[in-house]
Amino acid sequence: MKVSYFPGCTLKNKAKELDLYSYRAAEALGVTLEEIENWQCCGGVFTTAKNEVATKLSSVRALKEANDKAQPLITVCSACHNVIKQTNHAMQTNPEFAAKVNRYMAADKDYNGEAEVYHYLEMLRDIVGFDKVKEKVVNSLNGKKIAAYYGCLLLRPNKVMRMDDPENPTIMEDLIRALGAEAVVYARRNECCGGYISVENPDTAKKNALAVIENAKAAGAEMIITACPLCKFNLEKCGTDMPIVYFTELLAEALGVKEDTNGK
Repeated sequence: MKVSYFPGCTLKNKAKELDLYSYRAAEALGVTLEEIENWQCCGGVFTTAKNEVATKLSSVRALKEANDKAQPLITVCSACHNVIKQTNHAMQTNPEFAAKVNRYMAADKDYNGEAEVYHYLEMLRDIVGFDKVKEKVVNSLNGKKIAAYYGCLLLRPNKVMRMDDPENPTIMEDLIRALGAEAVVYARRNECCGGYISVENPDTAKKNALAVIENAKAAGAEMIITACPLCKFNLEKCGTDMPIVYFTELLAEALGVKEDTNGK
């Protein structure tokens, strides 16, 4: 099947290999990612000011393009997913906001939140199915103890994101198990790592990141996987010897396509 794909800025610049892992893994699972044409930065943060429109237009354009193609929109970065999902919800539930946005769009038909938005993890669970992922594994992770780190943006606000239980999520642990590893559950897996204050207050960011890592280690983890590029950066920046791996890399490794990343 074909889906529309919003890669985001980080995976098209500083972390290109993670983007390529996304493509290769999806193809191995029978899904073709069709990148949104002329996509622009999502803005990184969903602004809550109801009369603020400009920073949300790039998200709406991506959503509309996916809807026009009758495809779900897939994101792979938790920050991008949060912004796009919240923007789509605002278009569905706030007629005044939607009217303002559509006046900017110069389109033949208004957009009012009709597109389906999935994070790549949701695509694996809800479209592909973790059972099929398990069937496609060629390099089992053989019981390796892996801790999932969710961070702030993937699950919250729950009334909009609706991906999983924000206090006791399972989606990443279920993926870890499908790949043949042992999922390590620990207390700080959905606590903030401090990524958004790493420039303004690096000491606090480091303290938060180390608390997450040490908590995972204490629970027996040999590796941490995350779905947020900023979380990955911040966790690695604190100087830990714990491997911090993006989930698409782990998926590509298990599916046997990690090394084949020369183009799409």
